[in-house]
Parts: sequence; C-alpha cells; structure tokens
Amino acid sequence: MPKSALEKTAWALILLGYLMVGSLFARFTPAWQHPDEPAHYNALRQIAENGCCPIIEAGDWDSAYLARLTSSRFAPQHLGNLSSIQYEDHHPPLYYMLAALVYRGSGGDLLALRLFSVALGAGTLALSYAICRQVLPRQPQVALGVMALVAFLPQHISMMAAVNNDALAELLVALALLWLLRYVRAESPPLWQLSVIIGLAFWTKLTIYFLAPLALLAIWLRWRRCQRPRRELLRSLLLFTLLAGIFGSPWWLRNAQVYGLPDFFGLAAHHQVAHDQPRTADYIAEHGAPATAQALLSTTFKSFWGQFGWMALPLDSVLGGWLYRGFALLSLAGVTGALLGWRRLKSASGALLMAAIAFVALQFAYYNLEFLQWQGRYFFPALLPLALALVLGIDQWRARLFPRWAAARWLLPLAFFSLSALDVYLLFRVIVPGLSPG
Repeated sequence: MPKSALEKTAWALILLGYLMVGSLFARFTPAWQHPDEPAHYNALRQIAENGCCPIIEAGDWDSAYLARLTSSRFAPQHLGNLSSIQYEDHHPPLYYMLAALVYRGSGGDLLALRLFSVALGAGTLALSYAICRQVLPRQPQVALGVMALVAFLPQHISMMAAVNNDALAELLVALALLWLLRYVRAESPPLWQLSVIIGLAFWTKLTIYFLAPLALLAIWLRWRRCQRPRRELLRSLLLFTLLAGIFGSPWWLRNAQVYGLPDFFGLAAHHQVAHDQPRTADYIAEHGAPATAQALLSTTFKSFWGQFGWMALPLDSVLGGWLYRGFALLSLAGVTGALLGWRRLKSASGALLMAAIAFVALQFAYYNLEFLQWQGRYFFPALLPLALALVLGIDQWRARLFPRWAAARWLLPLAFFSLSALDVYLLFRVIVPGLSPG
C-alpha cells in the first residue's frame, strides 16, 4: 500500500477514476460492441443455465451472420439468432463459472456482467502498483504512473468494461508477477502458492499459459542468485510442475475426452469450427509480404491504443488525426528512455518482466502465422511490464530535462491520469455515435 499521504491520495484517485470511467464504458458502450462479446456472454449463459461445460461444435461460428451483425452495428432486427454465437465454448471455464453467478443474480443483465469485469480490473490496478513498488521501491511516481496508464489506456479500459475473460486473466497475471518478483528477490513465499495461481490460470485462458514457463524461469533465477545445490533447483522445478499439472489436468483430460487426442486445449476443434477465418497466407499471397508486415505493424499499434468495436472504429480522424501521432511520440519517448534507464532493471526482476513481454510477443507472432489477428489487445497479458518500461522510460527523460525540479516527478502520474478525460471524450464523441445502430 502507498506510504505517504500524497501517494495514498493519488492511489485512491486513480482507482476511483478507473471505476467511474470504467462504469461509464460499461453503461454506454452499445451492446455487443466489444470483440467477441456475444460469444463470451453465451458461454457463461450456457454454464448458468445448463452447468459446466459447453462444447464447441459445428454451427457455433457463422461468419456470414457475424458480418451482418457487425456491419449493421448489431441492429435489433438482426439479433434473433444472437444466442447461436458460441465459438468461445472451448475456453477454460473459470471466468464463466464466476460470471454465471452474476448472470443468475441479475437475470442475465449485460451491464451487471460488464461491471463485474470492471471490478476485476480494479484488482489488477492495485496489484500493478504493488508490483512497481516491488521493483522500484524508491520511485513511487513510476508506480502511480503505471497504475494510471493501465487504468486509462483507451483500448484497455474499453476491454475491461466488456463481457470477456480478459479481466480475470490479467488479474491472475498480475498476482503471478507479484509472487514471482518476491520469489526471485530471495523472499520465501511457499512454492505451492505459485502452483495454485498458475493452476487457476490454466482454468482461465490459454493466452496466460505463458505464466508456466515464466515460473520455471523464476525458479532458475532464484537458484542462480542464491547459489544453492543443483538438487534444490531440480526439486523446486519438479514440485512446481507436479502441483501445477495436478491443477490443470482435469480440464485437459476433459478436453481430450470430448475432442479427442491430442486436442488437450480444444484449439483444433475451434479451428475446425471457425475454418473460414481470414488466413495470413492468403493475405500475403494477395498483397505481398512487405505490405502485410506494414499492415500488421500499423494495425497492431493502433488497436493497442484504441480501435473500438470489432476493429471497425479506428481513430485516424479523431482530434485532427493527431491522436495516433501523439501515442507514437509517447511510445518513442518511453522506448528510448527505457533504453537509457535499463540499468535500473538489469536484475532478476528485470529479466523476469522482459521475459513476460517476450513470451506474449511470441504468442502473438505464432497465432498470426495462421490467422489474421492484428489486434493490439493480444499484448494486454503483458501490459504491466510494458507499462512499466514505458513509464520508466519517460521518467528517465523527466529526470534528465528537469534534474533540479524534484516536484516534476509527480507530473508523471498526473499526465497519465489525464488520459481519463480522453477516455470520456472518446466514449461519448466517438464510440457511442460510431457504434450505435442507425
């Protein structure tokens, strides 16, 4: 928790601001205008009404119907078969089981379910502050800046106000990172706790399975730092792998029984059902590799910061076309500053955070080898270390430009907090008019 009165006030204001802006996004974003929201809603609806767990099967994906829904902005006259959109049924069930309680209590109210996601996101914010204070204990302005960036990054707060399993997944990532950072700093949290956290991740979302190899890396980093006998390393690796595997195996064995070997994750079944998704190879054949690479980088960058709806609402013309340029300058300042200040994270903690970014980037690259999925939100499992690198980098420039102005460091969280005003502007001036049915 924050120590000084100023830190406590800033911490509380960021959290309160997030809850307020997140609630506005949950209330006013037009229904179903988050990526895959109908499919996530239907997955939890099936669990609430029929028990766990749904099975993905033929008919759960209808690209023609989805195109009609998105092109009409989910016009009421096209919603008759909305319950047939069930292509997320292969996902691990933990989020849906928890959200099913909200579904039953609210009668399936979409707003209540969105607010449930917002509440989970608040937990991630609190953990983001704790993580940064763990890594940089003498730089509270960086911790508050990271907290504000995670809270008010436009695309992220939009996703945190949606019905999907991302909010729970990010909460578990933050919890795992905090545990791992304590562990590599030679503190002594029991290893079974890590196994429980990773086990819960196995039951939540495939995009956070990278926590398992990250945990193995942390165990090795701690062993190397403490210079213990090799048998202790082997013992810790074996204990973690065994316990985490015990937690995950019931779900994997269930999938193997339902979908057949070796489809432990249900991915083969999903790819078979959604067989007509746009393919990367087809795009390259039509446009060429250079144009594909340029489009991938451009679209991924834009959608990381803000491209709303089902990727249908970019912000190229917003605020005179300067919004993405501003985000590009912000990113450039953060990256160059982070390179200058790398020595501050050149430790086991820094290695662990950079590894998390690398694992998520590899996941993104692997997925896009087959399918066209140029969506920046797929980097959000690594948002905490990404935000830390960016905010730390900007703080490096602040220290160089204003070395004698000590109070200037508090401008950092204030600047990222100002993104909350941009969020509200985008919601009411861009998202609501741009995504509401005509």
